[in-house]
Parts: sequence; C-alpha cells; structure tokens
Amino acid sequence: MKLVIVESPTKAKTIQKYLGQDYKVLASGGHVCDLPEKSLGIEIENDFKPEYVLVKDKKELIKKLKQASKDSEAVFLATDPDREGEAISWHLSNVLELGDRAKRIEFNEISSKAVNAALKNPRDINMNLVNAQQARRVMDRLVGYKISPILNQKIKQGLSGGRVQSAALKMIVDREREIRAFVPEEYWNIFAMLLKKGKTAALKAALSDRNGKKIKISNGEEAEAVLAKLKEASYIVDSVKRGVSKSRPNAPFTTSTLQQDGSSRLQITAPEVMKIAQQLYEGIDIEGEGHTALVTYIRTDSVRVSPDAQVAAKEYIVNHFGSEYAPEKPNIYTAKGSNVQDAHEAIRPITLDRTPESMKSKLNRNQYRLYKLIYDRFLASQMTDAVYNTLNVHIDGKVSEEETYGFKISGKTVIFKGYTVAYENEKEEDETSDDKLPNLEEGEELKLKELKSEQKFTKAPPRYTDATFIKAMEENGIGRPATYATVVSVLAKREYTQKDGKQIVPTALGETVVAFMEKNFADIVDVQFTASMENELDAVVNGTEWQKIIEDFYPPFVKSLNKAYAGEKKVKLEEEVTDVICDKCGANMVVKTGKYGKFLACPNYPKCKNIKNIVESVGKCPRCGGDIIKKKTRNGKVFYGCGNYPDCDFMSWELPAPIFCPDCRHVMRMIVKDQNVRYVCTNKNCNKTIIPEKEPSAENTAEKE
Repeated sequence: MKLVIVESPTKAKTIQKYLGQDYKVLASGGHVCDLPEKSLGIEIENDFKPEYVLVKDKKELIKKLKQASKDSEAVFLATDPDREGEAISWHLSNVLELGDRAKRIEFNEISSKAVNAALKNPRDINMNLVNAQQARRVMDRLVGYKISPILNQKIKQGLSGGRVQSAALKMIVDREREIRAFVPEEYWNIFAMLLKKGKTAALKAALSDRNGKKIKISNGEEAEAVLAKLKEASYIVDSVKRGVSKSRPNAPFTTSTLQQDGSSRLQITAPEVMKIAQQLYEGIDIEGEGHTALVTYIRTDSVRVSPDAQVAAKEYIVNHFGSEYAPEKPNIYTAKGSNVQDAHEAIRPITLDRTPESMKSKLNRNQYRLYKLIYDRFLASQMTDAVYNTLNVHIDGKVSEEETYGFKISGKTVIFKGYTVAYENEKEEDETSDDKLPNLEEGEELKLKELKSEQKFTKAPPRYTDATFIKAMEENGIGRPATYATVVSVLAKREYTQKDGKQIVPTALGETVVAFMEKNFADIVDVQFTASMENELDAVVNGTEWQKIIEDFYPPFVKSLNKAYAGEKKVKLEEEVTDVICDKCGANMVVKTGKYGKFLACPNYPKCKNIKNIVESVGKCPRCGGDIIKKKTRNGKVFYGCGNYPDCDFMSWELPAPIFCPDCRHVMRMIVKDQNVRYVCTNKNCNKTIIPEKEPSAENTAEKE
C-alpha cells in the first residue's frame, strides 16, 4: 500500500476515489507544526531561528500518520501547491521522520488525470518555497507579537496589529479622511435635443466645447447664459466618424479577481467567496459520483491556461457555438503587476462538460452561482472578440461668426457578439445598444427641439467595498492574493471596520489605532514600505537568504518599539454618546464593548455603575405585534426573538415578516432587494410570496439577497 497525505479531509475523499485500494489517502488538517501560541518562538540571537511546536490537538493525528507511513511502501506528500503547502509537507516529513522516503507531489486540479500524472513525477521538497513561507511567518510573528501588546497597553485590551493588517487599515482610514476633507464642486451639463429634417424622434447631443476648446460650466448663471445663446444657434453636422471597434474578453480569474467579482456580483463577502471556492476545488458530494472537484487550484495570481485546457476549450466552443467563436490561436493573457507568481494556472473549471446548468441541482445556491461565474469567465476568455460598429458625431451650434458651441453624439451597435454569448442573459461587459445608430452626414442641418440642463456636483472618492478594497490591496502590493479575504475578516473581527451596506467604514477605534501607528510605527503602515517588503519576501522563492531580510528590518523596528513604550500615556478613546438616559443618574449613556459585544454604560463610572443591553428592533412580531429583537446565541449565531419574552416566546433564525403565511400559517421571512420588500413563506412546500403595500420600518436591516 502507498500513502498519500493531503491537507483537507474533503480533498482526501475526492482523491481516494481516483486512486482506489492500492492507496490510502489521509489528511493532516492543515499545519501540524507552528510557532507557539504563548511565546515569541523565535531565537532572535540565533539568526531568527523559528521554534516550532506541534499544533495543539494534533498528537493523536500524528500518531496515526506515523503508523500509516510505517505500514506503507511509499509516502507521497500532496499538500497544496504553494508555499504554505510546501512548508506543511516539510513539517510532515520531519515529524513523521520520513527522510528520503518523502516524495513531494503537486497538482493544479483534483482530477484523476492530474493526480496520477503527479504520482509518476514526484520531486524533493523545495526548500526555497519553505523558506519563503518561514520568512513571512517569522516577519509577521515579530511585528504582530511585538506591536499588539503596545496597542493593548496604550489604547485598550483585545487589540492586534500586523504587518499587512495595519497597512491595509490605514488605506481604509486614509480614504475616510479624503472623503471628510472633500469639498464638492458644482458643474452643469447641457444637452440639445435635435431633429433631422422630416423626423420626429429627437437625437440627444451633449455640449462638449466652445470654439474648439473643452468647456466647463461652473454655476447656474453660466448655464443660463449659454442656454440663451444656444436657443438662437444654427445646428450643422460638423463631422461624422464611423468605425469598427473590438472588445477583448477578460482573462480567466485569479484569486484576487475572483474575490472582486464574487463579492460585487454575487453580493457575498470576500471570505465567503474563498470558502465556497475552496469547496469547489476540494470536491462536492455528487449523488452517484461521490466527491468530485469542479475547479482548479484557487490560490493563484497567474492568468496562464495550460495547452491541454486551451485545446479542450476550443473544441467545446466549436461544437457548441460554431467555429467563428473560436480564435485561430489561443488567447494569451498577461497578468498585471511586477510580482506575479506563475506557478499555477488561472482558476478555471476542470472540464467544460460540467456546465453550470448540469450542476445546478447538485450544488447549493452560492456554490452554483460562483461555479457559473468561474465557468462563464473561463469560457469567454477562450473565445473571439466582440465586434461593434461605432459612430462619433460632432455638431456645431453656431451662435455667431466668432462663437460656436460643439456637441457630441456617440454610440455603437453589435456586429458580432463574440465572447459575450458565453454570458447568456447577463449584462454584457461592454455597454451596447441594439438601437440603430443615427444616419447623419457632414454638412447636414438639424433643427433644435429642446435644450436641457442639469446641475451636478463632483463626488468624493467612494468608500471601499470588499471588491474595491481587494483591488486596491493588489494594486498597492499589500499582502498576497491568499491573504486578502483574511485581512477583510480580521479588520472587521477586531472592530476596526464596520459595514454600511456594502461599504467598509473605519470605526473610531480603527482610526485611533491608525493614528497611534502613524506616530510610532510609520514604516509599518506606509504602503510603499509594506509593498517593498512584500517584494523582498517574495524574492526568497528565488534563493534570497531569508534571515538577511529580517536582520535588516529588526534593529530599526526595535528602536520604534522602545520609543512607543516610553512615549505617550494611554490614548483616550472617543466614546459614542447615545440618547438613552441613565435611569440612575440622568446622564446620556455611552456605547462600550465588552467580552460579549457592545452594551450601554453610564459615563459617570465608577460613581454610577449602571449598564444596559443594546436592544436592536428590526421589525414586528407576527404573533403579538411586539418588537422583534436581533439577538445572538452563546456561540455567536444570530437569531430573532420577540421583545415581549417570556410572555411571547416567538423566535426565528431568519428575519421574520410581521405576518404568518395566509395559506399554511408558517413563518414568512422578509427579503429586501433594490429597496423592494417581499415576504416569502419558509415552508418549502408552500413558498407563497406576498408583496406588501408599504415597506416596513425594518427595511434597512432586512435580509439582503
């Protein structure tokens, strides 16, 4: 028998199905060794040597793996094909005392073909990859382990700082500062509704220039003056430019672009995107087939596609769409950025024969939606360009011999849909119109039907969403693709950020932490410094001595630490004052955060020790009409209960509508989409839907689709 060790139990099930009885596939459950939890675990005076210990609760597993390895004629370490996976294989080899028996294999997809090919081509453990992981782990441990206690001492307990986390938080705080400092500027747009001779349908033309120079109208008085002149102007087509444009499909997904599209288009968080993607990669339990993997490795910043996959895609496209949709030569894409790791392919379906529709009944809703997103993007990436007719018209509004105002009309129509057919009924990636382009000729006179003006104001930069924040981290070189979702989660967990709809907003605590870090650890939160450090850490893969990077960083870092400890006293946090009056002393109560979340406390503590729970009403009870309160179990799971408890013991795991289903008397859940409210029966055999006449007050807190 031969032993194969992977990381995930789900992945083990999928691979076991492919290998059969000659192999035994076991899972390590991730890392088996790591730095200790309660001490630094780094010998600073000994070249920053890490002191690894067995991960808690892994002793029995190691015992099982040791016995299995002794009973096996060969041991294949098939952990994930990245630096983290390489380090796990290295630790396994050491802990299991495999020596020369350790055979490292890797594959980009969990398919029978890929796994068996890997088994035929084992290699030694790549110590450059291991050292790259060690360098990051040691660097992050030093920064986090040294800075977090200072934050706890100087600001409040329960805080943490980190090399990537702190720089990312500063990006969010800086954006908020920009928004606060922004002063909107007024401007006006002017449109002329013009008629062709003998036609009744008007053409809308936008004012663009005056005497050939770009025009900007800054206030209403200027707009009125221009409108008065344009009423008397004569309108003649100055130029007509017709052409053909092409739109190239986007590259297949990388980890970063998958998180961006997944969170923005599917309305789920980046961490949830990665959780679902991991399920699709490791394997889904499909009736009659067992555990089956659907997509290739999900942690990659490469847009490369294997030749075999290109050939298979072309064959599929020709058979299902026609040869005109398949390019003569495969589309080749170049990843953005200077620090791209090309070890793995882009994210793609393992086979195009497993269409999203064929999998719809076998996946849950979000698994299906994400699989469809990956499938469609890859299929489109291997297809021909979309082709459009384009039209750009310039119209002169002649006021006098000395003064002429220019207007523009532009548009495009589809000649050949190309790759956009892969997206079925979804909105095409390029805005197109099926309306015919206006038939205008140079020198043609047009008649003015109407003039329109609209007041506008310049907008501040928008707050980050999960998608735009991940894109910004990637563009600024902060972190690695595999860590983006984790950063988003940690900032929210530490209550440094909160969500306003989709937008990420820094809390007062988050802003306080950034201000403290800027004063005491400017390099750590400096985006350029952090990005250059990322480059140095990545260079270890190519053989750079990892200890040298730490040696250069650590001495100035220690100076900053000492200065921070000796510096300012405890930072006073701004407290959120509420309109809730303390019933013991009459003061306005403030929001505090404790072990179990937020609560109301009297600001006159310790003279007055009054505290209250924060009650969040999110709707009306369908049973008694009382307030529905959002609550949490001891494990942190959210549920909704009646505020009149114990007189009314109504509760629901989903946000309830204020009425029971009129057909089956089951609880109805409230759903809000695009500010439209509907009630849906939770009884799957009923599924009755009601559109209420008026939106309930709980609209802003209702379940979002």
